[in-house]
Amino acid sequence: MILLNADKITKSFTEHKLLENISLSIHEGDKIGFIGVNGTGKSTLLKIIAGKEEAESGVITKTNGVRIGYLPQNPVFHKDLTVLEQVLQDVSANERESKEFECKTILTKLGISNFYEPVRQLSGGQKKRVALAGVLVSPVEILILDEPTNHLDNDMSAWLEKYLIKYSGAIILVTHDRYFLDRVTNKIIELAGGAIYTYDGNYSTYLDAKTARDEMLQASERKRTALYRAELEWIRRGVQARATKSKSRIERFEELKKSLMKSDSGKFEVLTLSSRLGKKIIQLHHISKRYEDKLLINDFDYTVLRSDRIGIIGPNGSGKSTLLKMIMGIVRPDQGTIEIGDTVKIGYFSQEIEEMDLSLRVIEYIQSAAYQITTSDGTLSASQMLERFLFPASTHSTILGRLSGGERKRLYLLRILMEAPNVLLFDEPTNDLDIETLTLLEDYLGSFSGAVIAISHDRYFLDRVVQRIFSFEGNGLIGHYPGGYSDYIEIYQLEEKERQNTEKTSKHTYKKTSSGTAAESPENAFPTMNAKLRFSYHEQREFSTIENDIAVLEQRLKELEAAISEESSNYESLQRLLEQKHAIEEDLIAKIDRWVYLNDLAEKMSTVK
Repeated sequence: MILLNADKITKSFTEHKLLENISLSIHEGDKIGFIGVNGTGKSTLLKIIAGKEEAESGVITKTNGVRIGYLPQNPVFHKDLTVLEQVLQDVSANERESKEFECKTILTKLGISNFYEPVRQLSGGQKKRVALAGVLVSPVEILILDEPTNHLDNDMSAWLEKYLIKYSGAIILVTHDRYFLDRVTNKIIELAGGAIYTYDGNYSTYLDAKTARDEMLQASERKRTALYRAELEWIRRGVQARATKSKSRIERFEELKKSLMKSDSGKFEVLTLSSRLGKKIIQLHHISKRYEDKLLINDFDYTVLRSDRIGIIGPNGSGKSTLLKMIMGIVRPDQGTIEIGDTVKIGYFSQEIEEMDLSLRVIEYIQSAAYQITTSDGTLSASQMLERFLFPASTHSTILGRLSGGERKRLYLLRILMEAPNVLLFDEPTNDLDIETLTLLEDYLGSFSGAVIAISHDRYFLDRVVQRIFSFEGNGLIGHYPGGYSDYIEIYQLEEKERQNTEKTSKHTYKKTSSGTAAESPENAFPTMNAKLRFSYHEQREFSTIENDIAVLEQRLKELEAAISEESSNYESLQRLLEQKHAIEEDLIAKIDRWVYLNDLAEKMSTVK
């Protein structure tokens, strides 16, 4: 069944036609991924389908009763509403009470726990997640999502994946997250040159079909080139013969020339640009950082090597950006020192694009970094580099204020590379960049001769680029894992399995006494004094955080007990609180047992020299 039909949609941007005679249909069960270079009109087309923007021509037809939910890239909020009120504003009054529990569940999954905080007090990332929750909780038949994974950490993205896979309505989304596209979508629509190309299947299927289509186009292009050369030879034969040449054939030559020029205009090539790098890169000596009562980084020590490819992951607000800012000298560590080598030239791609003078023209912005640069192809001008970064000559005089968010970010990336850094620091580089730009950036980093440190929630990007993961794991601890993101997940799951097995063993080893203290039972609870006593890697990490874990559980238990004493009218709510209390009590007992085991082991280790 067709839910929505878009017929011959056309939209211009100044004198440039952004969309031209675009037609598509959305059916029940469709889960469509929109892809294309930034600035080709993906967000504009979503707005037109959602009814948020008018097309110059064309018709949008919806089946009777079809409702649309729309998440824009930059949502608009009512500053006086609370988080919960904002999320529920599009839910009808008679459904709000029944939807409230679902709403709180989704917000919690998206890292928002204060449901009654005013929206105006939230960060930009938190606001985007609140807007996402509002779209997901609203009953609609078509869900339109523009970059839903921006500002989501890896766990949140994984949860949203599962949610959308099970979602019964139709979905249209724009995202740079290729793993997300591969797992969620069953149709890919590519937007290029004002036209669309539809591929049935997920992102992997699209790549196969796209490769085959490009190979066919290349074969056709070779034939056209051969024909062009033959025509060129013919057109140049003798000045005297020019007057007798066929007018239609001359016109055909001009058309061939135009088509060849057009087909070459989209070529994107990134060259390795960097300056010489000495032996000493970046040395972090036992650095620590705390904000108010939150310990972000505790006694972190690392020496960055010339060829390092480091990916940094962790929940939002855990201190990842703070680490990069300390390396840049923007933020000072509370303890420890950071040394930067004399030859190091850092290119810093921050999460918040530097404030651009939107009155500048594209060429002026790039020339403010460098008028020309030396590459493996020789010296290239700012104009030539712009063309290699998908900014054709016709756009060089465009005012920055007229560029899309993604185009500005691509321009910002080029400006950083024009300065020829030999160490690159990236803070969420994948947000707002299109897939083609990301793919070429990944290829560029593969040949980059310096060190790369990247904060990213893009699992695909991490797998392609990095060789080591720094995981922010709470209470100042930063775990080290070899490999990319998928390797990290595999190691983490193995460690988690080991932890669960160890906890089961410790429960058999220690029994609760009537007084509530733990008593040692078997004599072989620990190795003999002749054996080497030591923590495993996981036990060391666990021991450093377990006291804080216990304190959090005890505080949560107090809050539940207070809520239970106040709840008397709603039996279902009371039952739910009692179940939560019982679960917290079990977790607390297990944690205390585990603390006793680890603490005793630590004491025994201290007596063995």
